[in-house]
Amino acid sequence: QESNVGEAQVVVISSAVSAQNPEVVAAKAKQIPVIPRAEMLAELMRLKFGVAIAGAHGKTTTTSMVANVLAQGGLDPTMVIGGKVNALGSHARLGRGDLLVAEADESDGSFLRLSPTIVAVTNLDREHLDHYGSMERINECFLEFINKVPFYGLAVLCADDDRLRALFPNIVKRYQTYGLRERDGVMPDFFATEITLNQWGAEFRAQFRGRNLGPFRLAVPGRHNVSNALVAIAIGIELDVPVDLIRKALAAYTGVERRFHLRGEANGIMVVDDYGHHPTEIKATLAAAKQGWGDRRLVVLFQPHRYTRTRDLLEDFAKAFDQSDLLFLTEIYAAGEQPIPGVSGAKLADIVRAAGHPSVTFVEQKDTLVDQVLPRLKSGDLVITLGAGDIWKTGLGLLARLTPTA
Repeated sequence: QESNVGEAQVVVISSAVSAQNPEVVAAKAKQIPVIPRAEMLAELMRLKFGVAIAGAHGKTTTTSMVANVLAQGGLDPTMVIGGKVNALGSHARLGRGDLLVAEADESDGSFLRLSPTIVAVTNLDREHLDHYGSMERINECFLEFINKVPFYGLAVLCADDDRLRALFPNIVKRYQTYGLRERDGVMPDFFATEITLNQWGAEFRAQFRGRNLGPFRLAVPGRHNVSNALVAIAIGIELDVPVDLIRKALAAYTGVERRFHLRGEANGIMVVDDYGHHPTEIKATLAAAKQGWGDRRLVVLFQPHRYTRTRDLLEDFAKAFDQSDLLFLTEIYAAGEQPIPGVSGAKLADIVRAAGHPSVTFVEQKDTLVDQVLPRLKSGDLVITLGAGDIWKTGLGLLARLTPTA
């Protein structure tokens, strides 16, 4: 709304906000500067000791884990995160300490504006190709980001990611690796062993270059979160947080909104919501669901996000839903994009069906999705709403219909 601009002296926008947004239009009419999020973040980071978390997937969870560890360590960091942290009820927190922990958004290349002292990169993937044009360009930008670290800084990099590993020979700054696998007999610097997964968390032991750091427990599910936790351990140790406090912080970490977020349970049917919208993220989320609830039938409601992403990753989506038993697909959530001929939710459904999925239903009108899903459900099912759009509302609507009224 135009009135939201009020007496603002500057308006900060994310890459998802268009020039036609009423608040942007109002600000420009008042000659108020309109700047991208990365420019403001870069200015804040210039005044602080910056810790930036980048990567195609896992940024939000990893950033909030790191912030939680540093807060537990008494460093009182300022944090700027891409999702609402459950423990904070907010995306951001103003700390009194010298540290700024931020999620670095690579979607439009603007993360290169940042000048952090410590960086972490979780993985590289074929994402945001509408901006970069090629995987080669993505690799170049991430290498530039890593090498922006000052000589006294540190890069923490995932050794399990093949694309990221390919950059290692060209890194000229100090870096440490982390991961869950040995490669050619070589362990990452930070390594997780004895991993035990359960429904709402995980237990593992961590090592740093052969030094046993002891047991750790997480209250968020999935192997991918064990990997994310290694970043928090590495950065905590680099900043002299005692291992016992790192252990305590990770055990107390309760996640981020829309990341395997339990919405509720009714009539024996559990409803979970997740932001995953890229094939890699979808596979990780469904793997976590199967690891924790393998005895339940897995019903997935997926809303594709952006026409360009759907077009660029059609073949990757084909096998992304293999672990689901029933799959319902909606039309694409445009997120401000114009439709692309031949790219649609129906086309995606055809491709997933052709790849061998046993039960794919395309629902053109999302407001009828609850009506179509309800008759197919039975007690014991696990329903997951997936996507970066507004599919989460469908999960709430489903729960409302499942819940008996007095």
